[in-house]
Amino acid sequence: MEFAMYLSPEPDIHWRIARQLGIRHVVTRLPFQLPGSHYADSPPSLPEPIVPSDVPPPGYRPWDFTPLSSMVERFRDAGFHVSVIEASPPMHRARLGLEGRDEEIEWVMTLLRNMGRLEIPVWCWNWMAVIGWARTSMSTPIRGGALFCEYQHELMERAGPTEVGIVPAEQLWRSLEYFLRAIVPVAESAGVKLALHPDDPPVPSLRGIGRILISPEAMQRALDLYPSPYHGLTFCQGTVSSMGVDVPRWIRHFGAQRKIHFVHFRDVRGGPTHFVETFHDEGQTDMFEAMRAHYETGFNGVIRPDHAPNMEGEGLVLSSEGGLARIFAIGYMIGLREAVRKNG
Repeated sequence: MEFAMYLSPEPDIHWRIARQLGIRHVVTRLPFQLPGSHYADSPPSLPEPIVPSDVPPPGYRPWDFTPLSSMVERFRDAGFHVSVIEASPPMHRARLGLEGRDEEIEWVMTLLRNMGRLEIPVWCWNWMAVIGWARTSMSTPIRGGALFCEYQHELMERAGPTEVGIVPAEQLWRSLEYFLRAIVPVAESAGVKLALHPDDPPVPSLRGIGRILISPEAMQRALDLYPSPYHGLTFCQGTVSSMGVDVPRWIRHFGAQRKIHFVHFRDVRGGPTHFVETFHDEGQTDMFEAMRAHYETGFNGVIRPDHAPNMEGEGLVLSSEGGLARIFAIGYMIGLREAVRKNG
């Protein structure tokens, strides 16, 4: 197993920090895809019918070969290997099973083919329709006054349904199967592993939108829709922890099937309807046992620390990617890995 950090496609201070930490593997988004723009994968709501702004303007296709190749070369010149793309072309129609989904599926196929040509081995994606990962606070105080993310389902539901209305879970299961039947053969041909992320938060419905990947059993059901060595999971430990289950047990379950293609290494305290994210060493999961489960099941992909709190001195910019805490997380993960290897 190797450790990776999420880095922007545009060089910044975090590139230098990653090198100083000994990181060589990168998880990144699509180039020129600005966070918060309408090309971000999960807008807060989606009008019906879909407005024209959801269709990329001519010439702006960051999943095409040229922008992807330029990004890979920038990282390579800095001593990094792009190991995971954690972003997608617009997939709103595909997830909802609406007219026009085949065009979006073709965009995904283009992305996968180009990733194969550029030797980017893993695509991290999700099936969270309309609303992506959600939190009700980005500034909940945790240890020592650091600020982090919190989710309260009762508070979220006060917002009421989105403009899309009610989307039943079975609609999403049907559209997921349609999507998999189209893209898995392309991924197999391109040599790119698909890493499906569970729904975060793992609640049955979010503002009227069904959520389907909310338990380990549901994750297994998704894998069984189209069995393939190239169809696997992003095992997000924080999301699985918030499901209220034994995280190391399920690492072993999916790891034994070789279905874990990518790992988000983080933790929470709480359950599906109310949880607070934590520093990597103070959550409810036995992180040593989690690391040992990855090691003993032969995981050979990349692990990234994922979310981290904002610490003292980082200003008022609130995010889930705190810089100082990510440095702490990498050191903690290196220590866990060394302990597992020496006690294995």
